[in-house]
Amino acid sequence: MNVPLKFTNHRIEEYALRVTYRPEENAGTIIYNLSLIESRDLEFALSVMKEAHRAGITVSDRILVADPGEQVDGYTVPAGRHAICSVCSITLDALLLRRGIPVNPIGGGVVEIEERVPRRFTSMILYRDTTLDPLEVLISQEATSILDVMHHGNGSILANIRECHMEAEPLVGAVLDELSVIGFSGILDVGPPNLPLLGVPVSPQYVGVAMVGGTNAMAAVREAGRSVVTRALKGLIDIREMGYLEDY
Repeated sequence: MNVPLKFTNHRIEEYALRVTYRPEENAGTIIYNLSLIESRDLEFALSVMKEAHRAGITVSDRILVADPGEQVDGYTVPAGRHAICSVCSITLDALLLRRGIPVNPIGGGVVEIEERVPRRFTSMILYRDTTLDPLEVLISQEATSILDVMHHGNGSILANIRECHMEAEPLVGAVLDELSVIGFSGILDVGPPNLPLLGVPVSPQYVGVAMVGGTNAMAAVREAGRSVVTRALKGLIDIREMGYLEDY
């Protein structure tokens, strides 16, 4: 039996429709990314994640750390490794959909940062044209300079972009404000209707919303020469299973 290829935009839609996260109750499922690191690198990785969060290039300060032999969503962490689960930025798309805002995820890419201000996407992989997660691909291509952004304010980070209908713009703003209060961060920019955002065209009568990628911190760990294997859009996990970076 031939199974048809599932492009990333369809995977996003499937996951988004299954998210049950209710920010006001701090309960329900979110989409997560899973990264495997060498156990000896755990303390270093956590320090980089904390620094990345302070620099504003993470989605959330909520993480889950799993020891060797532990299971995460049916996956067993191998010996000699630790797993770190982080909030996937596609959770934003799911929360917008839950509020009745139609969302069209466009793609993931690399954004150039100058003096801590996002300037433009320098590369982009469209979700509709790939079966792989764009940010995974870009991490493997060593296309970022996240540590430079963290330390000096200049470089390139991972990000993604989606578009929402212009009539929903006030509601989009309200949702983003609500999320910022509960610790969701990393909104890079919200564009005006009908105009490109950070160099990426949007559909007529739509506005673009760009957000940092949820795998930036682990990509920074990889830039530092440590072994990291990341799987973005890994699955769904209950937010109550996740702790806070400051507690590690």
